[in-house]
Amino acid sequence: MRAGGLDRRVTLQRFELVDDGYTEVQVWSDLATVWAEVRGQGGREYLAADQLQAVKRTVFYIRHYPGLTPLDRVSYDGALHNIREVREIGRRDGMELHCEAAA
Repeated sequence: MRAGGLDRRVTLQRFELVDDGYTEVQVWSDLATVWAEVRGQGGREYLAADQLQAVKRTVFYIRHYPGLTPLDRVSYDGALHNIREVREIGRRDGMELHCEAAA
């Protein structure tokens, strides 16, 4: 993985339960802000519940981050991207995060 291609800042987020003093509240908390390479993979439109829905696909290339799963998400450029697949590059050299965001 070449460091020169990692030119965008993205935030990795995880869904957690937080105690607010009265009850447990489910919130997205930031895990880390990392450098990434971003590649658009197109998108699609489909009809669901009599409404047109649009999905934008993006692949983020980051350095290896242990414990990252499809239950996490990526915040980039004002949009929230749900991770659909995590692929390891090399031997913990990096990761491909295949994501989808509502367009």
